[in-house]
Amino acid sequence: MKRSAALILTILLFSQFIFSQSVENVLPITYLKYFEKAYPDITFTKRYDKQLKDWLVNISVPYTPGARGSRGRTFQFVWCNGSLLPMNEVRNAEKYWPLLYSYQRTLVDPANYTEEERERIKAFSSKESRKNGAGTPMFFFDAIYDSSSRVRLESHIKRVRFLGNLTNVHERMLEPLTRVEKRIYALAESNEEVKSFLANLKSNDAYYWRIIAGTKRKSFHSLGIAIDILPKKQGGKQIFWSWARDKYPNTWMLIPLKDRWMPPQSVISIFEEEGFIWGGKWVIYDNMHFEYHPELIQFNFSKAQGSS
Repeated sequence: MKRSAALILTILLFSQFIFSQSVENVLPITYLKYFEKAYPDITFTKRYDKQLKDWLVNISVPYTPGARGSRGRTFQFVWCNGSLLPMNEVRNAEKYWPLLYSYQRTLVDPANYTEEERERIKAFSSKESRKNGAGTPMFFFDAIYDSSSRVRLESHIKRVRFLGNLTNVHERMLEPLTRVEKRIYALAESNEEVKSFLANLKSNDAYYWRIIAGTKRKSFHSLGIAIDILPKKQGGKQIFWSWARDKYPNTWMLIPLKDRWMPPQSVISIFEEEGFIWGGKWVIYDNMHFEYHPELIQFNFSKAQGSS
């Protein structure tokens, strides 16, 4: 679904709010392991720079996804508390969020929000916050998805059929998305809720190039690694925070979970297990939206399990 640049920006902004609530303020270089696990075909090397007083991280991205050790592109970043910034952006580090932040295993019940939390969410979603707040550093993603320009990015975009609908995605998302589809179809054979979910699907919208107005940042739809799964019927339920705000300007964040359209939990779990995060867990909820972020799944899920 094509949304305005302002709405797409809000999708990127949720992480700052969540990060400030529940993740360590300092991310050590040891957390690079979550990127290494998430992208096994990419080679990461690091060394400490005494002059910078920070870690330099070199990454080598193969031209052919999955072909670890083959010829590819090489990039250098400064760790910068997990923001992975190019050298010329280190001086602007305060403008960027860490790439690793808290992604909840379970949904937060909006009925439990305090008055202070409600006001913080309203302020976070405000036009001023969207315009002047910090943002997601896209440099690492531009490197691994070759998305420094639209021409370069679109050489990696593939047209596929997913859950019965044609859509365009980045080639790096083909394998995990195929696994998601296979598992959902298999589950639908014995699960009526999943079968009904599939029958109610209207479209799956993924790649859509968009530079966010007033910034140099792109939405993750612009990389072809985000997908919106839209139903034919919502049953009178809310699906996207901004649309809900048009009707309920002061209480959109308090809409009960039972009154929000969402995929079956089993479908959400399949996506997560294959490296996707779901927008329904964001405080500015986007219940149709999934993004391929295996580094976040590794950081939040394997960390909670105590894996090394």
